[in-house]
Amino acid sequence: MPDFFATCPRGLEKLLADELISFGATDVRISAGGISFAGDWPTCYRVNLQSRLASRILWRVKDATYFRDEQDVYKAVYDLPWTKWFDVSCTILVKVTAIKCPLKSLEFITLKIKDAVCDKFRAEKDARPSVAKLDPDMRIHAFFEGEKFTLYLDTSGDALYKRGVRIHTNIAPLRENLAAGILKMTGWKPGIPLLDPMCGSGTFLIEAAQISLNIQPGIARNFAFEKLKNFDARTWNAMRESAIAAQLPVSELPIYGSDLYGDALKAAHQNLEEAGIRETVDLKQCNALEVSPPEKEGVLVANLPYGERMGDEDELAELYPQLGDVLKKRFGGWSAYLFTADLRIAKLMRLTPSRRTPLYNGAIECRLFEYKIVAGSNRPK
Repeated sequence: MPDFFATCPRGLEKLLADELISFGATDVRISAGGISFAGDWPTCYRVNLQSRLASRILWRVKDATYFRDEQDVYKAVYDLPWTKWFDVSCTILVKVTAIKCPLKSLEFITLKIKDAVCDKFRAEKDARPSVAKLDPDMRIHAFFEGEKFTLYLDTSGDALYKRGVRIHTNIAPLRENLAAGILKMTGWKPGIPLLDPMCGSGTFLIEAAQISLNIQPGIARNFAFEKLKNFDARTWNAMRESAIAAQLPVSELPIYGSDLYGDALKAAHQNLEEAGIRETVDLKQCNALEVSPPEKEGVLVANLPYGERMGDEDELAELYPQLGDVLKKRFGGWSAYLFTADLRIAKLMRLTPSRRTPLYNGAIECRLFEYKIVAGSNRPK
């Protein structure tokens, strides 16, 4: 049975492990930034199609130890049956990452791995695959740690947080799988009112609407595994057709979004429209400090402005206490979840968070702050 590694944003590993188990994965092992698991190829297809939390699903094809230099790596890569895995017409791209690696140049070892794959094709097929830096058919990942290295073939292609939905975006978008993980952490479920008062291009809103309508995150895109020679088209087509049949009809949902900026709201409108779910979300232009709760109880979630989204630290320092006052005065009975890289919020909000969860948005260290607002009181629970 093949071994796989599912990468994810740091902080979502436990949630991803649970998700993989629900898809039928076995031998699930948690590590920093991802999950190792075993499964048959239909499980690989299912995870790519249905995972809301994973970034990539990598097929582990080699574990090895190199002893002297880059030539040992070359030989280990050359010995693999590349021509049995994909056709010479497929373009390739090699990516190398390393921790405490004694090799002098990662660029050189990347070149050696590429040469090994191409030389193997030339020896067996009298032709070699081309390298494509943009949109390659096959991505080959090599991970070095000490004197060991692991080689993977990427079954996903484009990262899984690229749902094939959002085209229009604001300056600092939230990755879709991180947004899905945050929604999971809030305890929100379909049917519970959801409000994003700083919705930007609508990432939280789109994820919530697709979850509510049982639209699988990978239903609108293609995957690299479709170009592997062992690809089972019949099984895959049946899986996709079953997923499409299980979707719920598009209808109005208790999902609400607003933003101060018209350009951001226009992007959210366009993204929802192109996803075919525009009527599911109630959108309006509004300052977050003037927003009112759309229902008596619910979940408020927001990716607060920071970094390039709003560069002036003094402006942010003024925003946080005002936002805290809005939550206290208007949102009794709601649970608020604020995601930010600006850790000053803990003091400036003048509210005591009931939970602080470390998360990463790409390489940016962030926190998800939870506030339980008690109805009829200015104090958090």
